[in-house]
Amino acid sequence: MRTTVKTILLVTLMFGTLISYATEITKPIKIGGKRVKVQFNAVKKGQALTIKDVNGVIIYKQDIQESGVYSKIFDLSLLKDGYYNTELEKDFEIIIQKIKVEKNTVTLFKQETTKVFKPVVRNEGNMLLVSKIAFNKQPVKVMLYYNNDMIFSETLEGKKLIERVYKLSKSEKGNYKLVLGTDGRMYTKEFTI
Repeated sequence: MRTTVKTILLVTLMFGTLISYATEITKPIKIGGKRVKVQFNAVKKGQALTIKDVNGVIIYKQDIQESGVYSKIFDLSLLKDGYYNTELEKDFEIIIQKIKVEKNTVTLFKQETTKVFKPVVRNEGNMLLVSKIAFNKQPVKVMLYYNNDMIFSETLEGKKLIERVYKLSKSEKGNYKLVLGTDGRMYTKEFTI
């Protein structure tokens, strides 16, 4: 019962946080040629803005230094023709905007802004709690390591809300690492018991 209450509170907190972010996104603005202005209305210090190519290679990355409005003009004239993504990595989500660079112009795909919800992982003593909103029902690969040796692995699929509690041995003290793979991304949480 206690775990169920904690899970409900965690999910409620996640949804409340996500709803508060709903109005803060603005679309990139085409300035001319291969110049684009990217703006977000409510960023927090420590979040990160990244530009990647279609292969996931990072072209640009900046950690946000101040909370508030983030605005920057990017000159993409040195980029090869192709597709790119701007990604704003926040606490619980990643906001992705698709851009196409072709023949000295930038095309913005305003209708293709997507959000990827990051997993929420907490450990309390020897309990490991994992939650993930998966509206697209993408599988989540879970791998747990103890002192760099894999001790557990499973794939969770077919659910919009994934919730798991893993009970670890109280007698196995040491370094643990949880690796979650979903939506073409890997998330890592290291902790010690």
